Amino acid sequence: MAEQEQTPLHPEIQAALAIIKRGVEELIPEEDLIRKLEKSRSSGVPLKIKAGFDPTAPDLHLGHTVLINKLRQLQDLGHTAQFLIGDFTGRIGDPTGKNATRPPLTEADVKRNAETYERQVFKILDRARTEVLFNSTWLTGLGAAGMLKLASSITVARMLERDDFSKRFSANQPIAVHEFMYPLLQGYDSVAMGCDMELGGTDQKFNLLMGRMLQQQHGQAPQVVLMMPLLEGLDGVNKMSKSLGNYIGIDEPPGEIFGKVMSVSDTLMWRYYELLSFRPMDQIDGFKREIDVGRNPRDIKVLLAQELVARFHGQPAAEAALADFEARFQKGAIPDEMPEFTLPADGGGLMVTAVLKETQLCPSTSQAMRDIQAGAVKLNGEKVADKGLLLARGETVVLQVGKRKFARVTIA
Repeated sequence: MAEQEQTPLHPEIQAALAIIKRGVEELIPEEDLIRKLEKSRSSGVPLKIKAGFDPTAPDLHLGHTVLINKLRQLQDLGHTAQFLIGDFTGRIGDPTGKNATRPPLTEADVKRNAETYERQVFKILDRARTEVLFNSTWLTGLGAAGMLKLASSITVARMLERDDFSKRFSANQPIAVHEFMYPLLQGYDSVAMGCDMELGGTDQKFNLLMGRMLQQQHGQAPQVVLMMPLLEGLDGVNKMSKSLGNYIGIDEPPGEIFGKVMSVSDTLMWRYYELLSFRPMDQIDGFKREIDVGRNPRDIKVLLAQELVARFHGQPAAEAALADFEARFQKGAIPDEMPEFTLPADGGGLMVTAVLKETQLCPSTSQAMRDIQAGAVKLNGEKVADKGLLLARGETVVLQVGKRKFARVTIA
């Protein structure tokens, strides 16, 4: 028997899918998403798109905005963003990826951090299409009986299938009982919110699927799960993290954001374009073709830096940051001619102190550390404060020591 031909998708659904799937690591399941989009189109009822953030730190960085950007794209398609602040779950601490029990936050910490989240997210999200929710609203009311009923939804064996729990269990590292509750509470949030889709990082897969399971148990249509990749930090190797110092905070001054974006490698720039820029992909592909025929990658990087500064600080601030950059880098602050080096990296990169020694900008690594401490070393015109800074493979930078010693270095 011949296979039945599938009905072609409506052009609006096809266009929406292309936007939604941009930069996505995994979508579970795509056929459910198509059905939800078709139902929304025919009924005129927007989908509810959930993204949850535990307010464990006061500031958001560009890594967080990968999810928030996707929320905004879905808003632009006519759907409703459910921005969930985990003021209840934040006091437990998400055990995802942790090899030890996280210390709980105080209620005061959570409240203070939550206030900054609300202020920062509306630099990206459309306030008119956003519901800001706090999971203490329904989780506090569960009480002991409700928590026990929720705990009965899954077995310990199933919970130990989660990778980080399994590793800790095998290594005889302690797992507190309340950590088992975290995925269940995150899943129950989806039940309480009645969401159609939940967004999360690739490290959240177990928790996101928990939402699907609990919704089915409660007679709801299970949510679609959309997972975004974890954004690499400025080192091009590790996940962007404040603790690693490789982050760009969205509340940082315009010049800081601009300078940090300009410091990323030419290779990493495309990753940032895909996950952070709102430019169409065909335009970004056009930029790549321009570089192939000789355009300086720095010119393309400037456009990305301007876009991000404008998003968080406004267009005038972006223009001022560009003018400052041009004054420092293109009007004699850095010479056009300087020694050029290509240095091989065994792993993901080279320490800046080693690079300073290899390029003979400093006679030794110890002198390089002293020069950094004295504020005499600059990377792309910005002072280097971290003696342990790693220059990532594929990165091309201008290093300066004092007023007259320069080198252009590519980490191969």
